[in-house]
Amino acid sequence: MCGFVGGTEPSWNYEAAADTLRHRGPDAGAVRRTAGLSIGFRRLKIVDLDDAANQPLTATTAPVTIAFNGEIYGFRALRSRLAARGHRFRTHSDTEVLLAAYLEWGDQFPDHVDGMFAIVIHDERDATLHLLRDRVGIKPLYYLDAGTHFAFASELKAIESLVGPSSLAHDPTALYDFLTYHYIPTPKTEYRGVFKLRPAHHLVYDLSRRCVRHDRAFWRLEVAPTPEPVDDARAAGAVRECIQAAVEEQLVADVPVGFFLSGGIDSSVVLCAALPFVERPRSFCMGFDGDRESEIAHARVVADHLGADHHERILTAAATHGLLASYLRWFDEPFGDVSAFPTNWLARFAREQGAVVVLTGDGGDELFGGYRRYEKFARYSSWPTLGARGDAAFGRARDWISRPSLRRPLDKLDTMLKSDLPLYASLRSQLPLSRRLHYRRHYELPADYDDLWYYRQHWRSELPLLTRLQYLDFHTFLPDLVLTKVDRTTMAESLEARVPLLARPVVELAFRLPEATRYRGGQLKGLLKHAYRDALPAAILARPKHGFNPPRGYIDALRSRDARQEFLLRTFLAA
Repeated sequence: MCGFVGGTEPSWNYEAAADTLRHRGPDAGAVRRTAGLSIGFRRLKIVDLDDAANQPLTATTAPVTIAFNGEIYGFRALRSRLAARGHRFRTHSDTEVLLAAYLEWGDQFPDHVDGMFAIVIHDERDATLHLLRDRVGIKPLYYLDAGTHFAFASELKAIESLVGPSSLAHDPTALYDFLTYHYIPTPKTEYRGVFKLRPAHHLVYDLSRRCVRHDRAFWRLEVAPTPEPVDDARAAGAVRECIQAAVEEQLVADVPVGFFLSGGIDSSVVLCAALPFVERPRSFCMGFDGDRESEIAHARVVADHLGADHHERILTAAATHGLLASYLRWFDEPFGDVSAFPTNWLARFAREQGAVVVLTGDGGDELFGGYRRYEKFARYSSWPTLGARGDAAFGRARDWISRPSLRRPLDKLDTMLKSDLPLYASLRSQLPLSRRLHYRRHYELPADYDDLWYYRQHWRSELPLLTRLQYLDFHTFLPDLVLTKVDRTTMAESLEARVPLLARPVVELAFRLPEATRYRGGQLKGLLKHAYRDALPAAILARPKHGFNPPRGYIDALRSRDARQEFLLRTFLAA
């Protein structure tokens, strides 16, 4: 797990920019300069701890250099395939395997690779720069396209360091979008001309002509509207087999590996799948002082049942004071998930206990249907709707009412009377459209600006209702909020977080299954519960989903859910 930064302008200070990413790679650093491109790198040593595996790494047989953040699953088998084709290796790293794969298959090499990755390849043979991001969007990759020069980095702060924040202008549409989505949606960032590379995309920049040659998807999630029926027992067996294979591949490391354990279904499944490969896995859990719904007790039940070497910590409210500045450093731009705080505290705890890698259960809700808002959507979508004009009139009437005791039920009624995308957006957003309109006028956006443009890109009306919501979350909420939170908060502590439930085979299997099979018995995660019914305690499988937000009072400034988005937006812009 690492961080990189680079660009085409020789006068930029790449050493200083790379140093802003030291938390992502405290073990080694280097800058490689050529006539057309400079690449700075920071390394966290995970696989092949020898300095020979440091990056940037240049091939011995061609003027091709790679910088890579992430992990390649099953890279040893891929290495054997490439060795049989005549490639020779001087390290035992997955980085060199990636480089050989590019030399062997060119632009088609992602077809042969699974993993979580952000990849930069400088091919001097045709003066091209290749940027690639993994299929799900686990690893971040930013780029600046300013016409005369081009830059890229693992985090936005490194690009700010290269070009200077004063040379970057805010994008008002991106700031406004934050109020709808809780994050700035891909490909936007808070700055004009700076972008996030889309998941599963391959961008090629022509260094001679100084322009983007193409930006294409190398993979798409295929979902059949009416898949063939599947026997529940066979489906459950396939799910267990697939998850176990993913966990086995992601346990590969030359440093200590642990597990985040919340006592929820997903993290319990991942820990359970590791038992054939780890004699006594180390698990970590965080709880809150005086929290009656703390995860601690449930995680302890799972750890005892599976025989884990379990570690837990109670976090007090006093220990959280002054952390808002850390939040700004983690994300660099407006971001609205306060569960980032306990996720970071848990990461810090795991690192203090000696773990350098952890496996988490992230992705299970999107693949197997775990969000209660899906049930709400199904229930509300059968209600009569107001239509666009009625919705606007309702919003104006609600704004005239100042009493909070009346506004809250009216907000709920407003949500229940929406349909399709507006309904989904209302279930996700904490800020009503009537409040967002103030910011639309403030940022001088057109009256017909489409608040839901990002959701609309991934709305597949032909899919069954619950599958449609999962597909939407997989392409929006998962990469832009869930995985962004996990990456930034763990890497802030130089801890690599792996997400085996999002390995390509697990993703493709889950979305191939019929909706009725996934929601076996009409339950959220019905199939996943059925698959592990004999391996995990019944009380854990029966638990409703529980969030990881800190209790009220832990972060006073963020206590009000209604005002949280506005507060965070103002805070980021003032920083």
